[in-house]
Amino acid sequence: MRVEDNFSVVKERIKQACERSGRSEDEIKVIAVTKYVSAERTQEAIDAGIIHIGENRIEGLLEKQHAINGQAVWHFIGSLQTRKVKDVVAHADYIHSLDRTSLAKEIHKRAVEPVRCFVQVNVSGEESKHGLTPEEVIPFVKELASYDRIIVVGLMTMAPFTEDEQVLRSCFRKLKELQLQVKNLELPYAPCQELSMGMSNDFEIAIEEGSTCIRVGTALVGENS
Repeated sequence: MRVEDNFSVVKERIKQACERSGRSEDEIKVIAVTKYVSAERTQEAIDAGIIHIGENRIEGLLEKQHAINGQAVWHFIGSLQTRKVKDVVAHADYIHSLDRTSLAKEIHKRAVEPVRCFVQVNVSGEESKHGLTPEEVIPFVKELASYDRIIVVGLMTMAPFTEDEQVLRSCFRKLKELQLQVKNLELPYAPCQELSMGMSNDFEIAIEEGSTCIRVGTALVGENS
């Protein structure tokens, strides 16, 4: 299917989720995850009106930025190695995977302008996932006061891949609670107003639980296209 058609379906799903939860569709940023598709398919997404593009690998981000015509907001959503930080801070508008002090130090060292970051939280506790434990989030955010080239715009998580709605809701609610805790600290470098959670299989539930950024790949751009 064309990305334009897929986007229409996704927007209708967003609309319904917002209606169920008393939210405005304007609160939701749709990030098209393009790691498995070509630059041509990514261009199709931008032509369809999708502004936010998410890449898991710096090589993919650089390749697509070079090929793309038109404005896009670039999100680096993959696990970030310290040796790749220099390239990422120069080319990504947002980093969704800040999860350790060594990475914060490198971002601060390499950045020319303040970098908008999401702190990644492993809410589910799965060993296969990166991120801080929920208990580590507040101390970590306070520690970031030393790095004035980092702005904590929000928190990010990946929920378990399950059809169990209660498990998903519990995961998303926990991140929402943490986001409010950070926001209420009123730290100038950590406004923490955003929640990056929800993917193709669970974004309606994430929206109902407070997500502001949904990362959608398969439902928008498909795979291997």
